[in-house]
Amino acid sequence: MNRTLNVVRMQLVNRATYIWVPLIILGGTLVISLAIFGLIASSGADAQMFGGGAQAPLWYFGVVGVQALTLTFPFSQAMSVTRREFYLGTLLTAALTAFVLAALFIVGGLIEQATGGWGIGGYMFYLPWVWSQGPVVAGLFFFGLAMLFFVVGFCAATIYKRWGNLVLTIVLVSLGFVLIGAMWLVGQLRAWGDLFAFFGSLTPIALTGVMVLVGAVLAALSYGMLRRAIA
Repeated sequence: MNRTLNVVRMQLVNRATYIWVPLIILGGTLVISLAIFGLIASSGADAQMFGGGAQAPLWYFGVVGVQALTLTFPFSQAMSVTRREFYLGTLLTAALTAFVLAALFIVGGLIEQATGGWGIGGYMFYLPWVWSQGPVVAGLFFFGLAMLFFVVGFCAATIYKRWGNLVLTIVLVSLGFVLIGAMWLVGQLRAWGDLFAFFGSLTPIALTGVMVLVGAVLAALSYGMLRRAIA
C-alpha cells in the first residue's frame, strides 16, 4: 500500500496536470459563462439560463488519463514500481482529483440555488435533471463522469503503449464504423423513438451506474494491456 501511495505522490509531482489546469479551465469557463449570462440578462431576458461550460474540465480528464500514462509510466518503471502498483496508484490519484472536482461542482450548484443563478438567473453547475435526486447523487454523477473520461484517455494511451500508433488508429476508426453501423441498424429498425425514450427514462443514479460499469470494463482492459506494455 505504501508503494501505491508513492505512485500517488509521484503523479502529483506534476500538479499542473491534476490540479492547476482543471482549476484554470473551471474558473475560466465560469467567468465566460457569467459574462454571457450577464449579456443576455442585460438585454431584458427574464428566462432562466443554463450553460454547459461545466463540461470543459470533465472533458479535460480524458487528457489527464493520457498524460497519466505517457508522462509517468516510463519514470515509474525506472524506479522499479510494478505495473500493478502504478495502475492502482494512478487510478487512486484520478479518483481523488475527480472527488475534489465533484465537490466543487456541488458547492457551485448550491451557490447557484441560493443566489438564484448568481443573481441573474444563470446556471452552470445546477442542472435540474442532474440534481433531481439531490446533491449527493449529483456529486456521484459528476464523479463518475470525470472518472469515465479519465479511464477512456488512460485506455487509449495504454493501447498506444502496448501496440503503437497504428493499432490505436485502427481501434479508433473501427469504433467509428461500429457507431455508424449501430446508427444504421437503429434507423432500419425504426427504433430511434424507443432509444430516446429509454435514455430519457434513466435517472441520474441509473446513468451514473452505467458510467461506472463502462469505466470498470475499460479499466480492466487497461490493466490487462498495461501488464505487457513497453515503457
